[in-house]
Amino acid sequence: MLYDLTVPAYANGLRALSAQLDKALAWGAANNVGELQFIAARLAPDMFPLAAQVRFACLQAVQPLARLGAAGAPALAEDAADFGGLQDQIAATLAWLDTVDAATVDTDPARPISFDLPNGMAFDMDAKSYIRDWAQPQYYFHLVAAYAVMRHMGVPLGKADYVGYMMQYLRPGTAPTA
Repeated sequence: MLYDLTVPAYANGLRALSAQLDKALAWGAANNVGELQFIAARLAPDMFPLAAQVRFACLQAVQPLARLGAAGAPALAEDAADFGGLQDQIAATLAWLDTVDAATVDTDPARPISFDLPNGMAFDMDAKSYIRDWAQPQYYFHLVAAYAVMRHMGVPLGKADYVGYMMQYLRPGTAPTA
């Protein structure tokens, strides 16, 4: 159950983020917006820049599964300095997600999960609550923040860029023609 709620969703979101970054890089080249401008761009002065949002999206896909017992997580200690680095972080995370064993993650949804934040806050909850109430919201927050930074910079992204993986479920003959 926990595997099905995490690994496929994380992979879908990270693949979409990778495609958004490709689109941003191409748009930036055509509109004189350099990689470093994107890397440093942020939505508000007290928010992290795009490079951190991408790294945090990857971390938020890795940390919950590692806390649930998945081994061999990639090290994502620093923000990338360019789009190649952003894509490398996403690729490393996706490659690791492919190795995560469902049986390890799904052992017991009631097992205790504890974690501390750098600011000193500590949380204790069961695995199911952890995934539902912490892991998923954290992951999607950083995924959306990265998307929003690129939109803020002018990249013509839309909802289809965010959830492009949904096209696999599209009923034939129902796509808009105009």
